Amino acid sequence: MDKILRATDADGYIKMAVISATELVARAQQIHRCSPTATAALGRTLCAASLLGEAMKEEDASLTIRINGGGPLGGVIAISDHEGYVRGAVGDPSVDLPLRADGKLDVGGAVGRDGMLTVSRDIGLKEPYVGSVELRSGEIAEDLTAYLLESDQIPSACALGVLIDTDGSVKTAGGFLVQLMPGAPDELIGKLEDNIFMMDQLTTILSEDGTDEVFRQVLRGFDYHLVQEAPVGYRCSCSRERVEAALGVVETQELEEMIAENREFEVSCQFCDAVYRFGPQELSEILRKSSEKKN
Repeated sequence: MDKILRATDADGYIKMAVISATELVARAQQIHRCSPTATAALGRTLCAASLLGEAMKEEDASLTIRINGGGPLGGVIAISDHEGYVRGAVGDPSVDLPLRADGKLDVGGAVGRDGMLTVSRDIGLKEPYVGSVELRSGEIAEDLTAYLLESDQIPSACALGVLIDTDGSVKTAGGFLVQLMPGAPDELIGKLEDNIFMMDQLTTILSEDGTDEVFRQVLRGFDYHLVQEAPVGYRCSCSRERVEAALGVVETQELEEMIAENREFEVSCQFCDAVYRFGPQELSEILRKSSEKKN
């Protein structure tokens, strides 16, 4: 089961969250038929959105991460609700690049580095809070870390990883986010940096030892305790009712032409594999309701 676990140190200077997200990233890969490189880019962004979204406590709040780096992959988008359930998409899911010299997937090359990472937080106010940062590497974790420091003024360390198996499936996916609270002493910061530098590869830890080991390696030498565990997953908010509402604002002439030609209207969701079909009679009813609202 995919989940987010959160911990804090005894002095309250460190907050850390770890996400295990293999199933939700595999679901995203299946829906969008992503190549390995596209899967890694989308998967990392979904993990990041889930970590930030689940931390929002306002009911019905949502968080959106958009990445546009000018690379062949096109844009990447991930949307999380306040429970950490996410959905997302990439511009061209078929894009796949040769491995980097170190044998890792070239996510930065696919995403590009000439653009922005934008985070939008909607907590039900008139306008969402939107912050952006120029991309550093296109590898996503480094870019998110820069965003949190520049936009939110929170010193942070982030790691995100998607491990693709030899058959092209998602073997492991997840990440962690460490944030320092005001007043954290300098020696604490240095110790954390040393721990992160010395830790094993994130996907290896998650694959072989699990989330507990991520906490142990990052927070080695600190007295910490788990404070929360929450399930997360890939979940789309689309519905037939929402599509009907959208059709209600389509130009009347377009609906009338479909009805006159006895055509079926079909729409596919951008974020999941749901397909909604409406026959001429259903379109006539939608047109009738739309006319009543206008009058």
